[in-house]
Amino acid sequence: MKNVLILGASGSIATLVTRNLIEDSRVRLTLLVRNPDHLADDIRYDSRVTIVVADVVKDTAHLTTAMQGQDLVYANLYGANLKQQAQAVVSAMTAAKVARIIWISANGIYNEIPGKYGQWNAQMLGSTLTAYAAGAKIIENSRLQYTLVRPAWFSDKDLVSYELTQKGQPFKGTEVSRQSVASYLSALILDPSQAINQSIGISEPHTDGSKPSFY
Repeated sequence: MKNVLILGASGSIATLVTRNLIEDSRVRLTLLVRNPDHLADDIRYDSRVTIVVADVVKDTAHLTTAMQGQDLVYANLYGANLKQQAQAVVSAMTAAKVARIIWISANGIYNEIPGKYGQWNAQMLGSTLTAYAAGAKIIENSRLQYTLVRPAWFSDKDLVSYELTQKGQPFKGTEVSRQSVASYLSALILDPSQAINQSIGISEPHTDGSKPSFY
């Protein structure tokens, strides 16, 4: 049995990951949210999940308690204070002696996107990209066994098709389906020996261009 704590569990990707894993007998899920009403009903009322209501930064005691006995943390967090959120998560994991984390970031945090799409992405994300970069830096500089995941812009396509790039490589593509990202994350959770201390870009193949197709 693998105990998995999902932070920011009401987000769209976290919801898909939860649905992928909720019936897997190998996984026991704990979902941490600020507002449980934002969880999908099929998840919120499922007896196989434990729900913890807390704010990552404001409720550090609750966060550390939720970490106890976990094998892996998947953080699906966002906001202007991502640096502070990352610091709180690292502190809580260290206190609870939990080592493995999957941290969702964004494409462009290293200025790794070539050409017009890189310029468009930076302009569109603005200070949000700065916040993602600051949070990622905290995770990378920690002693945790991390995997950073840097998705392209999300689409609602009904398909799983993706390619991966490593930190230091130019980012490929402009978009990726939510299902694709959830599929990759679910595979990482089930086999967390993959991609340790790596920062992974994820996008749909053959979506190069100046911006995603839906813009």
